[in-house]
Amino acid sequence: MPSMSAAERALYFVGRALGRCFYRVTAFGTDNLPKGGFLLLPNHITWVDAIVLQLACHRPIRYIIDEEFYRKPILHPFLRQLRCIPIDTRHSHSAIRAATEKIAQGEIVCLFPEGQLERAGTLLRLRRGYELIARHANAAVVPVWLDQLWGSIFSFQGGRFFTKLPKRVPYPVTIAFGKPLKAEAVDIATVREELLKLGEFCYSRRPAINRHLGKECVRGLKRRPFATAVIDGLDHSSLSRSKLLGAAVALSRFLRKQFADERIAIVLPASKGSMVANLAVTLVGKVPVDLNFTVGRAANESCCKHANLRVAISATPFIERAKDFPWPEQVLKLDELMPRLTPQILFWWTMSILLPTRLLLRLLQIPREGGHAEATLLFTSGTTGEPKGVVLSHRNIVGNVSQFRQLLDATKDDAILASLPFFHSFGSTVTLWYPLIEGVRTITYPNPLEAAKNAALIKRYKLTLLLATPTFLRGYLRKVDPDDLRSLRLVITGAEKLPLDLAKNFEERFNQKVFEGYGLTETSPVVSVNLPEPQPTKPGEQVQPSSRLGSVGKMAPGIAAEIREPETERKRSLHETGMLWLRGVNIFEGYLHDVERRQAISAASMRTDFFTLKDGCLASQKSAGKWCHMKRSNIRSSIYLTSSEKTSAWSLLWECKTKPKAKRLSCSAPWMSILHICANNFTSRASRTCGFQNASNASK
Repeated sequence: MPSMSAAERALYFVGRALGRCFYRVTAFGTDNLPKGGFLLLPNHITWVDAIVLQLACHRPIRYIIDEEFYRKPILHPFLRQLRCIPIDTRHSHSAIRAATEKIAQGEIVCLFPEGQLERAGTLLRLRRGYELIARHANAAVVPVWLDQLWGSIFSFQGGRFFTKLPKRVPYPVTIAFGKPLKAEAVDIATVREELLKLGEFCYSRRPAINRHLGKECVRGLKRRPFATAVIDGLDHSSLSRSKLLGAAVALSRFLRKQFADERIAIVLPASKGSMVANLAVTLVGKVPVDLNFTVGRAANESCCKHANLRVAISATPFIERAKDFPWPEQVLKLDELMPRLTPQILFWWTMSILLPTRLLLRLLQIPREGGHAEATLLFTSGTTGEPKGVVLSHRNIVGNVSQFRQLLDATKDDAILASLPFFHSFGSTVTLWYPLIEGVRTITYPNPLEAAKNAALIKRYKLTLLLATPTFLRGYLRKVDPDDLRSLRLVITGAEKLPLDLAKNFEERFNQKVFEGYGLTETSPVVSVNLPEPQPTKPGEQVQPSSRLGSVGKMAPGIAAEIREPETERKRSLHETGMLWLRGVNIFEGYLHDVERRQAISAASMRTDFFTLKDGCLASQKSAGKWCHMKRSNIRSSIYLTSSEKTSAWSLLWECKTKPKAKRLSCSAPWMSILHICANNFTSRASRTCGFQNASNASK
C-alpha cells in the first residue's frame, strides 16, 4: 500500500475536520471492508458524496472522476494531489488500467456506477464500466449506500442544486457498506439488488420513521398555520391548517373522556369531516377504522366483529339513509356534536397558533414515537373470503409518506384532489395522511366517478395533482373538456393495471401523460411509480428517464426487492420474471389477529425477511430499474366491489338525491362566525358528509 505524502496527509486532515463540522456520519458495515485493494460502488446523490464517503472510511479512497471535472482549474491541484483517476468515457482504457494498478497496490478505488447525479433521489441505470475494472483486477467489489443526503444543499431536491438553506448543521448521514462480492458475480442485476438492500437497511434506521403519526400531523399543520389546508368540493367551504388542527384536538379531547375503546369506526366519504375525524382519533391515541360502506351488510358486520368496533363517527344524513349498515352500539353524529364543541375548538385553534410545536405536543400528550404500534386498520376487499384486516403501524404510514414525498417532490404551490375514499389504502395514505403531514392543500369530493364535477374543481382551484384509478380516468375522456385539466402537472394511477390505450387517449385529449404506480394495502400502499423526467440543468445534458409506458415505474426509496420462483421460492435475478418479494418500512405489521407475524415484527427480526402475496404479482425489472408486472395473479385491485354490491350502495346514495336537503344548523352566538358545522345533503351516487363552513354561507 503506497504511503501518503505530507501534502496529501494535510489535505485529508483539513478535509476531515471541515467535513465533520457540516456532516455527522453514522457508518455501518465497516467490518466488511477487505484489508487489501478493492472496488467501492456507491450510489450518487450529491456533489459532496466523495467527501462524505471518505469520512466513513479511515483509509484514503481513490475516486474515478470525469475528465472534464478533473481538469477544472480550481479543483485540479487538489484532485491530483489526492490521486484521483480521470476518465474520458470515449477513451476509458487508460482509466481502467490505472484503477486496476491501484487496486493491485492495495488501494481502495471508488467508481459511481450510475455515472451521474440522481435527479429524483432514486437509483439510476448502472453502467458496466465497473465490471471491466473488477475482472481485470480480480478484485472484490463492495457496494455502499449513502442515505439521507437527498434534500441537502448539494442534492437536486426541489429541481435545483445549491440554492437551498441547510436543514440541520451538522447534517446527519447514514452510510452502509455491504459484504464483498466476487469479481465474477458483479453483474448489474446483482449489484443493483445489493444496493437496494443497503438502501432499505439505512432507510429503516432513520429516526423520523418511528415518530408518532399524530405528532407528524401536528408538525405539518403547524407550518404556515393560516394557509388553507382543505376545501370541501361540495359547498366550497375551507379550513386553514390551524382551524383543522383546533377542531381535531377538540374532538380528540371529547373522545378521550367518553370512550375507552381501542378502535373507532369512521363511516364517511372523503370530506373535511372525515379528515377531522381521522386526525382526532389518531391524536387521542386510538385507531381509526374507515369502513367501506359500499360492500354490503355482511362484510361490514364481519369487520365490526373482528375489530371489536363499538363506536362509530358519521353524519345524520348518512345514518338516516344507510339503514342496512350494521351500526355499532354508539354512533357520534358530527353535525350534532361539533357545534357543542365550539368553545373548545376556539381554544385549541388559538393554542395551535400561539404555542410552539414542542409545547403543543407536550400539552396534547402525544407520544414521541409510534413505531410498530397500530396506527390504522384497513380491510381488504376479501376476494378470497371475508375481508381481512390489514394492520398498518405508525412506522408504516410515516415511512410510506416519507417515501412518497421524495418521489413526488411537491412544492408549496401544489394542490391535490382527494376524491378516493379513505377506506382504501391509496386514498388513506396519499390523500389523507400525506397532505396533513406535508402541508399540501387538499380539495375533497366524495365521488371519484363524477368526472365532470371533479374536473370543475381542478379548473376552479388550479389543482396540480390528480390521483385516480384507470376506471375513474375513463370518465374524464367522455365528460371533461381539455381546458379543465390544464393546471395539472402530474396524473398518477394505481389500484388497477393502466391500459395502454387509455394512457394514449388521455395524453392525446388532455396533453397530460398518465403515470402508473403500483402498491398494495399491505405495503401502505406505495411501492413504485413512474414520474416525469427531470429537466436538464444545462443545454445538451442527458435527461434521466423516470418513466416507461407499460411498467409501474421505479421502486420507492427504502424498499428492497427480490425475484423468486413462484413454486419453489428459489431466488432469481431481478431481470428474470418471477414472484415479487418486498422488504421495507412500509410493509404492514400483519393481518388482524395474526399474532405470530406481529410478534416477529415486534422482535425486529422480520426486517431480514421479505414479504409477498402468495397470489401476488409476477414481475421483472429492466436494467434502468423500472418494474414490469407481467401478470397480476388472482388480484383484483378495485375500490368498489362486485356489481351487485355497487348497485345496492349507489342506489342508496341516489335515493338521497331525491330527498329534501337536510336543514342546515345555525347558531346565534357571535363566535360561531369563525367555524360552523353543518349537515350537508347528498349528491348523485355519493354522500355529502358533515363539514365546516362559514356561518354567512350557512345562513343562505
